[in-house]
Amino acid sequence: MRIYFCGSIRGGRQDVVIYQRIVQKLQTYGEVLTEHVSHSDISEKGEDAALDGDRAIHDRDIEWLMSADVIVAEVTQPSFGVGYELGRAVAVGKKILCLFRPSSGRVLSAMIRGAETRSRNSLFQVQEYSEDEVERVLEDFFSALSPQDLTRSDVVITGSPCENMVALQMYSTTLLLTLLTGCF
Repeated sequence: MRIYFCGSIRGGRQDVVIYQRIVQKLQTYGEVLTEHVSHSDISEKGEDAALDGDRAIHDRDIEWLMSADVIVAEVTQPSFGVGYELGRAVAVGKKILCLFRPSSGRVLSAMIRGAETRSRNSLFQVQEYSEDEVERVLEDFFSALSPQDLTRSDVVITGSPCENMVALQMYSTTLLLTLLTGCF
């Protein structure tokens, strides 16, 4: 299984220790394409690999995102990048788990919480957790996955290609802005 992990980099690195725990657990389920997000040597300025520029990072990460079977996002720390990644993942029908720690004192964006559907086989799930239960939350999520969860797409294209692109851009931008600004 190919897993894309989302966590804040330029939006703040306060949660890097929890990212490390999450990535370590995710590695028991498959290949974590974005393991570098958990590296403590990456600062808020981003990767050292940025010598190739932001476009190279964007293109590489979008390629990984599109090839992933599952997206796991830690959304406690607001981040433009995480919002953008989630918007793109929703647009192509990826299975997504968003993790949020209420103990942070933050309130989760309504755009993230509101995107969740409560059914067990929902493509977009939000799970509140405390640091001591993160491994169990991941175990529960991955044990409930079925092969159909990893291959289906609930994206319905109903308008013209131009209308669909505008709608997807608006959705991605809204998620991005709400995660970065913390506006609800």
